[in-house]
Amino acid sequence: MEIKITHPDTLKEKPESSKLGFGKFFTDHMFVADYTAGQGWHDARIVPYGNISISPACTALHYGAEIFEGLKAYRRPDGEIQLFRPIENARRMNRSAARLTLPEFPEEDFIEALKTLINLDRDWVPSEPNTSLYIRPFLIGNDETLGVHSVQNATFYIILSPVGSYYKEGLNPVKIMIEDEDVRAVRGGTGEAKCGGNYAASNRAGYRAEQKGYSQVLWLDGVERKYIEEVGAMNVMFKINGTVVTPALTGSILPGITRKSIVEMLKKEGIPVEERRLSVEELAQSMADGSLEEAFGCGTAAVVSPIGELCYKDQVYIVNEGKIGELTQHLYDTLTGIQWGKLEDTYGWTMKI
Repeated sequence: MEIKITHPDTLKEKPESSKLGFGKFFTDHMFVADYTAGQGWHDARIVPYGNISISPACTALHYGAEIFEGLKAYRRPDGEIQLFRPIENARRMNRSAARLTLPEFPEEDFIEALKTLINLDRDWVPSEPNTSLYIRPFLIGNDETLGVHSVQNATFYIILSPVGSYYKEGLNPVKIMIEDEDVRAVRGGTGEAKCGGNYAASNRAGYRAEQKGYSQVLWLDGVERKYIEEVGAMNVMFKINGTVVTPALTGSILPGITRKSIVEMLKKEGIPVEERRLSVEELAQSMADGSLEEAFGCGTAAVVSPIGELCYKDQVYIVNEGKIGELTQHLYDTLTGIQWGKLEDTYGWTMKI
């Protein structure tokens, strides 16, 4: 893939690491490529970061023909930069594209675009503890007609943002409300695709939870309204009587890359882990009788987020005395140690830029 590069006239002033937050600042460049049916992907380019121009009839605006990914670049102790399992993001993005009938972007071009863009903006990769460069690839249908049909034109972008902690609580346990009214997704729908509509539809429940002092909602399945699925924008895991239980990927749950990595880590370390259906009644019973030892969400943005409180039907349960659990801390330390290059990567997950 040939990438044409255009630099901005002036470079931006980089923000202080203490003020990063999440997704507030963006680097100097972004990647763009266009797709036309019958021609394929073309005109790959890196241009100055800025607003984009699209038709008011753009397919993505009217019919939600849009998908995205999220991954990070990390500054190693030796000053080098590395990615964490980027090929998994390329593959998941193409699975999402197939579900929404968007054109798939070749894996090798995905990796090349990432490396080229990050190398240009490598000075934006922060080095302070718990900071990283968040990478947001996204692909939109770009037809300029209002008819509902398969996408004939599309555009693929990658933007970069230096970030700190996703939650203001950092690694401190968060409070989660189990949602029993709205549902996130159903099997056969778009739950396992990473598309914007899934997140927009979750905002109402998230707002209700926020009004009650909770950070996120814990979703139940959309059919029987009884099986645990995800926490907000993350997968979720529970340590019950020494065994880590996480909802099975049945088609309505996003196949998280952090989730996959943790499951692989647990199996390698000989820690019992089960991927299965977990009912809210079973979870409530484990909270009531004390067999729920730890709970945490996991995802690229927060990595691992311990859960210190769960609320179900106005009944509040405290998990592990509201403290981060020993296993949760171990998983966080190990995973971030590999990501930041502080621990040896015995899995072959990292890729240097």
